[in-house]
Amino acid sequence: QVQLVESGGTSVQAGGSLRLSCAASGRTFSILGMAWFRQAPGKEREFVAAISRRGGTTSYADSVKGRFTISRDNAKNTVSLQMNSLKPEDTAVYYCAADRTPYDSASRAKYEYDYWGQGTQVTVSS
Repeated sequence: QVQLVESGGTSVQAGGSLRLSCAASGRTFSILGMAWFRQAPGKEREFVAAISRRGGTTSYADSVKGRFTISRDNAKNTVSLQMNSLKPEDTAVYYCAADRTPYDSASRAKYEYDYWGQGTQVTVSS
């Protein structure tokens, strides 16, 4: 089992920055692919960013590419999402997810992820 706890969500003005963190426990973190997804009210949960277990491969949704950066620290069992140039359409609950992949990959697919956090709310006002 893996437990994931997100933090860092808050309200911010458009153009601002936030850094989300996810702390993992319960299983060797370095063997997990990690990702961030988000869900806005009335919408499906969507992929935001992913990072492979060694950190060498990352993947981003087109809507956040160039503005968001995913990173991980395997020594601290954490994954972070640096969000810059925030827009009102980035408003959502952000979820951290972990993938028990045997590959050093960064999947975009929700069904690949085995463990999920409770989410942290990000609100961007114009």
